[in-house]
Order: sequence, then structure tokens, then C-alpha cells
Amino acid sequence: MPEVIIHDDESFERALRRFKKKCEKAGILSDLRKHRHYEKPSERRKRKMNAARRKNRRTRPA
Repeated sequence: MPEVIIHDDESFERALRRFKKKCEKAGILSDLRKHRHYEKPSERRKRKMNAARRKNRRTRPA
């Protein structure tokens, strides 16, 4: 779990922004969205296949 120590001269908003950045880097939010509901193995395969297609389409020159 990321933690942020608030310095004396730092505002709460700035510390909150640093905390959100640390959470984003740690992948907590994406992991939370992934586990929000059960995904069948066939749905997972389909999602990964579509992601691979999109990635391949982007990287391969036209």
C-alpha cells in the first residue's frame, strides 16, 4: 500500500495528488477494476486476444 508523508509546508491537495500518482504507478486502481466482478476464462481470453490485436495493429506499419 503506497503511503505519503505530508511535509510541514505542503498542502493537502498536493499530498493527495502525490498519493494518487503512487497508486497509479502501483497499479492499484486497474487491479481494483479488474476484480470488480468475476470474469469467465473465455471472456478473459477474448479480452486478451482483442488487446493483442489492437497492439499489433498499432505497432505494425500499414
